[in-house]
Amino acid sequence: MRAGAYRRLAVGVVSALIMAVCGPLAASSVAQAQPQQQATTATAAAPTAAKGKHSVVTWGASADRQGAGPADRSYRLIVRSSVGGTDMRIRLSNAFGDHPVTFETAYAGLQKQGAELVSGSNRRLSFGGAASVTVPAGETVLSDPLPGKLAAQSNLVISLYVTGAQGPTTGHGMAMQTNYATAGNHAAEEGAANWTDPMGSWYWLDAVHVETSTTVSSVVTLGDSITDGWASTTDGNRRWPDYLSRRLQAASGVTVKGVANEGISGNKVLADGAGEAALNRLERDVLSQPGVSTVFLFEGINDIKAHSGVTVDDMIAGYQEIIDRVHASGKCVVGATVMPFKGWYEYDAASEAVRQGINDWIRNSGAFDAVTDFDKITRNPYDHQLILPFFDGGDHLHPNDKGMQAMAEAVDLASLTSC
Repeated sequence: MRAGAYRRLAVGVVSALIMAVCGPLAASSVAQAQPQQQATTATAAAPTAAKGKHSVVTWGASADRQGAGPADRSYRLIVRSSVGGTDMRIRLSNAFGDHPVTFETAYAGLQKQGAELVSGSNRRLSFGGAASVTVPAGETVLSDPLPGKLAAQSNLVISLYVTGAQGPTTGHGMAMQTNYATAGNHAAEEGAANWTDPMGSWYWLDAVHVETSTTVSSVVTLGDSITDGWASTTDGNRRWPDYLSRRLQAASGVTVKGVANEGISGNKVLADGAGEAALNRLERDVLSQPGVSTVFLFEGINDIKAHSGVTVDDMIAGYQEIIDRVHASGKCVVGATVMPFKGWYEYDAASEAVRQGINDWIRNSGAFDAVTDFDKITRNPYDHQLILPFFDGGDHLHPNDKGMQAMAEAVDLASLTSC
């Protein structure tokens, strides 16, 4: 059944997704304010897709529990689209809140530089026809589709004015992107003058969707700090999933065009800690995203180096559960080997033995639909337990920009539609 589904996905190639940068968000007038909308379901129902089109995730960031969020504050969040399309929607999450949070207004524009937007690009978003929405604790909401086009590889800016926030917030702690905040309501402003507080996290926003051809799909990268981009250049979009996204956009004959990065720094496969374990967040962060054909699983180093007694068999069981659940949802799953970390302060012979055992299973078990050998392409040829110095971000665990690029180039693009 999965093979049939992916033969259908492989039909045709979309060649017109990269659109003019200023077109997507400047095409129509600002909507008039409507009475506040109460979000009462986990996700709003999508409208019926146009014939031959469906909703696809173009950007994502894993939700996690963050510190208390002050009320009466605006947030300017900068994200990078992967696949282009029309009728953009954002997903706002209160998954980790214990109180309702109200978004009095939300806007979408295009970045010019810093907190400044391209003139005329900032447009108000609505929720069930209303300008405002209240999201109950533990739930998420989708905005209404925003008419117009969003180009691939655009720096999209989502500006939120938040009231009623109290207790823990929901967000993504390590954005590797400079975002901005300010007191009061400045979401509609395109200038940067009032956006005085830079910050390194995304709050509440956890996904962006677009409508595009049903022949086009996305891949979700499920991982830890290496996938999250630690040691890559801030504001440079040089995480390995970013490099992969650019490869996919440039490639012909490949129908996977979108990339959603669902990495969390410090994340584990088996145990909660830095974010919920991969097993526990799989549904929310990965399987709930629209238009996903493939999951790329690259996790395990944090389980290994924690010295918690995790064995090779424990890890295999965790990987197998993820594989089974992904396959049950009708998607492909690609696995990646765990990279070397000798020189990192938690390294020892016992944890290295577990890493080697896991990698042997990933390479040879046949459990994954395809395998990318990140270990092989990043290791030092003279000492396979060390990351190649040219790729080392400085701590012997996280790759630098060159290492991130090499990882993305090692992915066989055809393997992303291997079911």
